Amino acid sequence: MTRFALAVAVGALAVSASISTVYAAPAPCEESLKALRAAEATAKLNDADKNKVSELETKGIERCNADDDKRADDFFAQAMKVMGK
Repeated sequence: MTRFALAVAVGALAVSASISTVYAAPAPCEESLKALRAAEATAKLNDADKNKVSELETKGIERCNADDDKRADDFFAQAMKVMGK
């Protein structure tokens, strides 16, 4: 009976841990990049802001290629902020 209770507890813990990581996962960086590029196409920016957005986009793409979606999304969000989106 003790082994059964332990097995159920471990199973419940494993399931709850996997569910919580699903909800905490960042958005796919490819989707964020798509949104950034769409916003960039319609934004009217001065040269300084264009350079800053381009720099943040490059850093984000680098992180996205390294499968670091969270940091890539952070760079893309910063670029969106520069554009006022």
